[in-house]
Amino acid sequence: MNQRSHKVSTIPLFCFLFLSRLVFCQLDYRFYDSTCPSLTNIVKLGVWPAISNETRMAASLLRLHFHDCIVNGCDGSLLLDDSSAFKGEKNASPNRNSVRGFEVIDTIKANVEKACPSTVSCADILALAAREAVSLTGGPFWSVPLGRRDSLTASESAANTQIPFPFEPLDNITAKFTSKGLEMKDVVVLSGAHTIGFAQCFTFKPRLFNFDGSGNPDPILDSSMLSSLRNVCPNQVDSDSNLAPLDAVTANKFDNFYFKNIANNSGLLQSDQALMRDNRTAAMVNYYIKFPFLFLKDFEVSMEKLSKVGVLTGKDGQIRKNCRVVN
Repeated sequence: MNQRSHKVSTIPLFCFLFLSRLVFCQLDYRFYDSTCPSLTNIVKLGVWPAISNETRMAASLLRLHFHDCIVNGCDGSLLLDDSSAFKGEKNASPNRNSVRGFEVIDTIKANVEKACPSTVSCADILALAAREAVSLTGGPFWSVPLGRRDSLTASESAANTQIPFPFEPLDNITAKFTSKGLEMKDVVVLSGAHTIGFAQCFTFKPRLFNFDGSGNPDPILDSSMLSSLRNVCPNQVDSDSNLAPLDAVTANKFDNFYFKNIANNSGLLQSDQALMRDNRTAAMVNYYIKFPFLFLKDFEVSMEKLSKVGVLTGKDGQIRKNCRVVN
């Protein structure tokens, strides 16, 4: 099968044609209305039991979408296993033994293929699964523009350089966002996704014992939280993979407590607490504390912006039959 072939019937009506060649193609909210009308329900029926079985999975699916999009665009590249042609993104430093939820996406993809063979991309399934994960944990439900196609390759090196790290300065993280067409506001809003989920101890342990090489804890960190986290993450290597909630107050509910936490010096990650050390981002944090509804609305907007980063459309890429391998 030609890897760049695509069913003409799935091309949205407002793609632009020039000299009979497809040169630019937008995403479309109704992209699969005629070719896979059951898609949304199939994704929901795949996400719901996964979260019911393990509430942490909601955050994992959301993170999976973000880590895919921030590396060379929302193209499903993170889902690819290593091959003889490339080293994939799963084993990059920010992802190794960390990103999860691949089996959930595999199951959804298999069910989509049964209903609509060779029609729906893995990248679109990721975008829809992230939306369902947020909605099912009490967050907003937004319209997802569809029509992404899947990449033919992945890049471990790109994942190592493009994904923000929890130890990075805010300016570095913001630069990684703006390089994708996002803004500082999106940094704050999308960081709010840390209202659900957990982090491994190694991602914040230096704040507990040796902040900035001082041999002391982060002086900003709330003392009661410091004591609690030291119980979960003792200063020894075998605690590195232990888990702590990103939002200890409402760990499984999508709300604005993340912002309240960092305003109280109880942000788990260094990159979270850094939002209060910049006047611009601190003002946004306080805004979302005061207006939780507006955080949810802005989260919808930022997620849609994120989901459009670097997409492949039209005849670019392919529709993978198995999200882990190129056709």
